[in-house]
Amino acid sequence: MSESPANIHPTFQRLQSRESKERLIGQSGLVIWLFGLSGAGKSTIAEGLEKRLHAEGRLTQLLDGDNIRAGLNRNLGFSDADREENIRRIAEVAKLHAQVGVVTLVSFITPKRHFRQNARAIIGADDYFEVYVHCRFETCESRDVKGLYAKAKRGEIPQFTGRDSAFETPDASAPADLVLETDEETAEASVHRLHQAILTRIRFPKTHHA
Repeated sequence: MSESPANIHPTFQRLQSRESKERLIGQSGLVIWLFGLSGAGKSTIAEGLEKRLHAEGRLTQLLDGDNIRAGLNRNLGFSDADREENIRRIAEVAKLHAQVGVVTLVSFITPKRHFRQNARAIIGADDYFEVYVHCRFETCESRDVKGLYAKAKRGEIPQFTGRDSAFETPDASAPADLVLETDEETAEASVHRLHQAILTRIRFPKTHHA
């Protein structure tokens, strides 16, 4: 069977509208994309924010890098091409969640600027809130929550981000919407700042980002 685009017939126009689904649950969908080095605190902050939003009656979904690589993306490695496909797939999944009103938290290293730009393009600027979880490599290495930095130092993990494979920080051409300095503030403080930053974006009807 051919898989050419000519044989694909989307039916989006026949589906229930996004507005009707958001009205049903009383919130606007949003993708909160947290990125940064391994050990910077992305998962901790995402989990803390999800817990807080859940307590407030918000419908959420948390998409964590390790969980996704254990299932949906388990066939992908860590080459630049595989990392890019990893991000493309999760951006498409996150977009589907946001379009039905779910506040979707994404926790991925996302090391390249163009990976993040592609995610924003797939999801759409109105539904995408980018958060740089900034922490120095040395601090992340000292934490080494998963033991990955020790393995990388022993040469057991090739293409380790920040060591063998470059991590590109945001710049003026592609700034993050929010920077959390986890070298300097507690996880609780980071969760609070992020929570305050996204509140107007998840209210229904959505307050559009200027």
